[in-house]
Amino acid sequence: MTATGAYQEATGLTSRGWWWWERRRSAVLDVSLGVFSALECALEGVGFAGDSGLPVPAGVLLGLVAGASLALRRRWPIAVVLVSVAVTPASMGFLLSVVGLYTLAASEVPRRITAALAGMSVVGTFIVTFVRLHQSVARGDYDPGYWYVPLMSAVMSLGITGPPLLYGLYIGARRRLMESLRERADSLERELSLLADRAEERAEWARTEERTRIAREMHDVVAHRVSLMVVHAAALQAVARKDPEKAVKNAALVGDMGRQALTELREMLGVLRAADQQPVAVRVDAVPLAAVGAAAAAAAAAAEEGPCLEDIEALVGQSREAGMVVELMVQGEARGYDALVEQTAYRVVQEALTNVHKHAAGAKVMVRLARREAEVAMQVENGPADGVTADAGLPSGGNGLVGMRERVKALGGVFVSGTTDAGGFRVSAVLPDRAPVAS
Repeated sequence: MTATGAYQEATGLTSRGWWWWERRRSAVLDVSLGVFSALECALEGVGFAGDSGLPVPAGVLLGLVAGASLALRRRWPIAVVLVSVAVTPASMGFLLSVVGLYTLAASEVPRRITAALAGMSVVGTFIVTFVRLHQSVARGDYDPGYWYVPLMSAVMSLGITGPPLLYGLYIGARRRLMESLRERADSLERELSLLADRAEERAEWARTEERTRIAREMHDVVAHRVSLMVVHAAALQAVARKDPEKAVKNAALVGDMGRQALTELREMLGVLRAADQQPVAVRVDAVPLAAVGAAAAAAAAAAEEGPCLEDIEALVGQSREAGMVVELMVQGEARGYDALVEQTAYRVVQEALTNVHKHAAGAKVMVRLARREAEVAMQVENGPADGVTADAGLPSGGNGLVGMRERVKALGGVFVSGTTDAGGFRVSAVLPDRAPVAS
């Protein structure tokens, strides 16, 4: 916004600008107006010099200086109006007065100053017009009446100052409105850009969360089944020649566990394919960032019929068949928990037993499950390895405890793990009876 309130458009902008002009065409326009105003005032200065008795060159020079001041209208609009008021008694500066008032009204000058200068211009024009008309009427033979001179003076003074003043006020208000609209458009564009960035961040966060959840599911499914298969394979290798019947039994168990692992993997892949085929409409402005992962996990859990608390006994039986000494203790009556809660409880016990197979071969294990009114608690505690049972050499990726903690924390539960005084390891978790609802 310039001193006159003119909006600086991109078209015509110079790299540095000329003095206070930001555009070349603005400079050309103001200089041209200054030249025309100077010529007008110079011609009117000749008549003023004759009426006042001044030398003609002095009147012309006064007119040139006063008229040329119009070129400064964007920089000093107040000074231009004051010059026009000052030369009003000399009956010069019509263009200077009109353009000066328009520029003043369209500028950012306070309205009280604009009103004061406009009032001075009206009063000056009225007085000069009144004196000129009164002299003309006095020299003539026709007497139009006492009302003619004041009325015509008022009409001429208002006619000269009113239109440029009102038009300048209109242009200034319009330019300020356009500037405000442009600022609002820029602000809206920035907000839309921020929303797009946030949407991209949320989408990336959701993809990362979903990849983490899938990796956790794959780890829980594959690690436990394959760990048992490796344990049974090692036992099969040890007893193949000594006890063929037990070898056959172990081989059948390995086959059953492999088929179970493949079945669970197929179910998981089927859920992923079904989720890819279902279009999901997401309102970016209505979904909190923290709820995206929970909603994805809940949808996947609802789509597949995962394990439940009743399957823990079978899970413990599989470890017993692999040679582990496991004791299961269940407290409380059977209650209806959310499917995601029961699945998480099952996975915690499953991963804890898998860790025992990996890190504490031959250790005794105690599995405790407590069904309470508003929560379900589980604990898997093992003693130290007996030092006799051969280690199956199972690899460890270090993701078991991390995955269990993530599962429990996602449901608002409590997870604790650590070594015991006896040299073993304990995993404990408490889950609420209902999964949190993503709002």
